[in-house]
Amino acid sequence: MVTICLLRHGETSFNADGNRYCGRTDVELTAKGISQAKKMYELLEEYCFDAVYSSSLQRARKTAEIASGNAKKVLVDDRLIEVDFGEWEGLRPDEFQTKDPESWANWMAAPERFAAGRTGETAMQVISRLQSFYDDLIERYSGKTVLVIGHNGVNRLFLASQLGMPLKNYRRLVQENSALTLLTLSQHQGCQLLKLNA
Repeated sequence: MVTICLLRHGETSFNADGNRYCGRTDVELTAKGISQAKKMYELLEEYCFDAVYSSSLQRARKTAEIASGNAKKVLVDDRLIEVDFGEWEGLRPDEFQTKDPESWANWMAAPERFAAGRTGETAMQVISRLQSFYDDLIERYSGKTVLVIGHNGVNRLFLASQLGMPLKNYRRLVQENSALTLLTLSQHQGCQLLKLNA
């Protein structure tokens, strides 16, 4: 069993600007986002991490560096990168839902079958790469504690899949910017969610 402290990165300008969809766009943290990561560092001081992993996008990497207090310890893994949102990238929900209501309706009904923004990833493609990452963690860090910094979409999809939720309900899980989700993963017991948005 491995204990995972799972974070979403701190606030970005896309988050602050009406929740623009920021999948693969490599934007920086805002001043508020940096402050959020610093507060997370204080919260995490009681933990001793055996490893720190981050998405390769700078908003996650910077959050990892600040929250862990050790930039040199951060290991980057592309499997943690945010969902490819296809044609929704850079747009606010009201913009792309008005422009292409069909693709949004398809995603909301069956994200495991339909690609986000028509040309992006399906939920199953996202979960496949995340499952590969977390299987590696279970094998490598049994009995240890790992800090993982990812993104809103990928974190919620992974949690939904691990908790046995229909993937279309993944948006019912809320993960705030730079908030702590604590869970354990094991091959035999699966996922146990201990804290959400701590």
